[in-house]
Amino acid sequence: MQIKQNSVVNIHYTLTNDAGEVLDSSAGKEPLMYMHGHQNIIPGLEKALLGKAAGEQLKVSIEPAEAYGEHDVAAIQQVPREAFATVPDLAVGMQLNGRSPEGPIAVTVVEIHDDFVMVDANHPLAGQRLNFDVTIDSVRDATASELEHGHAHGGDGHHH
Repeated sequence: MQIKQNSVVNIHYTLTNDAGEVLDSSAGKEPLMYMHGHQNIIPGLEKALLGKAAGEQLKVSIEPAEAYGEHDVAAIQQVPREAFATVPDLAVGMQLNGRSPEGPIAVTVVEIHDDFVMVDANHPLAGQRLNFDVTIDSVRDATASELEHGHAHGGDGHHH
């Protein structure tokens, strides 16, 4: 069976950056399960997997625009230090959940000053080319319940 819209796919993968550093991997773990065509993985990888079948292996480089986007300097903001009064041990590199006019947002602390904190709302991998080494473990049609929810369910059912 080939990967198509609404396929439930299990993949093993290793993700590296252009320097060859491993950023993430399913090695030694369960494969990543996702439902194809529902934006459950980055667009570039989803496009590369379309039409492939269980047992196939591929290496693919995904440009930022098809991954987590380009790095946007406008996503780096200065926030008053008092907004972090309830955060114990505030440190550079800390990832926090915040609020924006558009709703919840994840930010990374990039600088700490006496009166303000600089936070970056870019995804940590924004602006980077991502290199995937993928093996397709299995492909099946999604169940009615998975289609209704818009994502794959594991072998033990689904819990919301």
